[in-house]
Amino acid sequence: MIAGAALLPPLLILPTSGADEPRDRRLQDAFAQAAREFHVPRSVLMGVSYMQSRWDSHPGAPSVAGGFGPMHLVDTDRPPASKADPQLPGGGRTGPRTGEAGPPGARPPDPSDGHAVQPADLRHAARLIRAPAGRLRTDAAANVRGGAALLADTQRQLGKPLSADPADWWEAVAHFPGTRDITSAVTYADDVFALIRRGAHRTTAEGQEVTLPATPGLQPHHRTARPQGPPRPGNVECPADLSCDWLGAPYEEIDDSAYGNHDLADRPRDQAIEYIVIHDTEAELPSMFQTVQDPTESSWHYSIRSRDGHVTQHVRTKDEAWHSGSKFVNARSIGIEHEGFLTRPGTWYTERMYRASARLVRYLARKYGIPVDRQHIFGHDNVPPPTADTIPDMHDDPGPFWDWRHYFDLLGAPLRATAGPDSDMVTILPDFAANKPVFTGCGESGTPCPPHGSSAVRLYTEPDEDAPLIQDPGRKPDGEDSTVDVNDLGSRVSTGQTFAVAERRGDWTAIWYLGRKAWFKNPQKHPTAVGAKGRMVTPKPGLDEIPVYGRALPEAEAYPEGVPEQPESPLPYSFPAGQRYVTQSGVGSSYTARSSITDAPDPVVWGRERYYEIQFGHRLAYVRASDVDVVGSTGAAGPPGDKEHRPATR
Repeated sequence: MIAGAALLPPLLILPTSGADEPRDRRLQDAFAQAAREFHVPRSVLMGVSYMQSRWDSHPGAPSVAGGFGPMHLVDTDRPPASKADPQLPGGGRTGPRTGEAGPPGARPPDPSDGHAVQPADLRHAARLIRAPAGRLRTDAAANVRGGAALLADTQRQLGKPLSADPADWWEAVAHFPGTRDITSAVTYADDVFALIRRGAHRTTAEGQEVTLPATPGLQPHHRTARPQGPPRPGNVECPADLSCDWLGAPYEEIDDSAYGNHDLADRPRDQAIEYIVIHDTEAELPSMFQTVQDPTESSWHYSIRSRDGHVTQHVRTKDEAWHSGSKFVNARSIGIEHEGFLTRPGTWYTERMYRASARLVRYLARKYGIPVDRQHIFGHDNVPPPTADTIPDMHDDPGPFWDWRHYFDLLGAPLRATAGPDSDMVTILPDFAANKPVFTGCGESGTPCPPHGSSAVRLYTEPDEDAPLIQDPGRKPDGEDSTVDVNDLGSRVSTGQTFAVAERRGDWTAIWYLGRKAWFKNPQKHPTAVGAKGRMVTPKPGLDEIPVYGRALPEAEAYPEGVPEQPESPLPYSFPAGQRYVTQSGVGSSYTARSSITDAPDPVVWGRERYYEIQFGHRLAYVRASDVDVVGSTGAAGPPGDKEHRPATR
């Protein structure tokens, strides 16, 4: 459980490139030069840039919103990312924009002046610095100059001096992203000033080392009070500092044998909410809004817009959305869609979207007592397949380019070493910007993807990068080799996942993975995993092998009359004696027998059988408690905690 209502500023992120490597500080110098040229405090310019892009340049590559460079300047004359690239899925920008119901700041922008409505406009910035717009898309220094010119121009428009004191710039910062939503603008400016107070240090995806010195005690001289704003719809469930609205998913009958597109429930009274599933849309958000309003399509609880982090809720959290590909997980989870494309790292997940998502997840985790770890907050690509025949159909988003390390920093639960380097458990923790494994298939099949920071670490059958990759017999039952395709999860692990160590040899570490030993490169100088402590499960003595499941179903005698018993359907994997897999919690067995439209939720079937959730491969899985012993890693002992998942009336 996480304390505190406000989103924590990012932790200091120290460079991991190594002291023996040259430091590239050209971007640092560009901030200093632009600040002097346009009389903007350097800390303000750098704080805004961090909030826009975390100082990454993405040279020439637009975000989903059409933003470019370290200042995320939006080129309104260019087509959206999915239109610019015909290989991208998703449609154009159709339908209304939500969440823009009011101007930010004490002095609202005047739409008639054509300036203050969107001060982060790339072409306006280009005119201010008298440079071609194309240069601001590809040249980080020109992009920073454009951002500084926009801040200075906004300050003048507000009738304020170009002061050297950062405390005088709060209103200009609130105007910078161009949002008309007051809550969003106030939160944005507060986040920038919190960052300036704390300071930050980061090596960017392009290898630039950037430092923002801390300015403790900095408070803006004029700050707009947190607005009350218009009342939200009564069904919106969001923290107060997040801009949210409602676009409901239909619960209606399609014909005599079908209904859509979610199930009524009474969570957490009838079923605890234990998981939050992170998705990406693989389409632009307006087309997703059309999808979620179609009763023949799937549903999810929340959508988050890329360009500004605006949140739209579609299904009440008490109800069960159809989002994960597993009815068992749906019954216990909240699904959040993020506007983006896993196969297009260039259409980057924006910092504002990460922060809005983290605010929402912190709020939901507190509300429902969800542990903030990678076995409870996970990607769609980590959802366990409910049965063997569903494995090929499970989804792969948000993919290897979602920055789990940064995301957990924003959640206030940073991923880090919890044991020494010789521990018998490890947490996968590569440096995102420096970790750039080869992927193919972002465009045409077999074509290399652009190099990009990644949360993924690749697994081999032997401690050698020329050895074959680990295979997933569930995804490829005919024995085909795993590949480096961006959608092939069969031979990789992800940041924050924790595994039992099977062996170490020099710079290589082996873990137990899908029933076999899997190797990854883990050099001491540039580690891709760190020591962890916790609890693992292993087959009880006398059992040569135990089954692994994709859901935790009740025993046969638990099903009441009229509710068909569900087949257990073990997954096609081996968990032999002697292997260990990490568990964070026990799980009660249950089944939600919802198969028709009703006026009230159908009852949940509860069993006496207990299970443990384990990190078995890239995806999670379940094993019966009666089949395993729980063992502690070095310095840990006893079984993991287990909430009571039954209704309060039982």
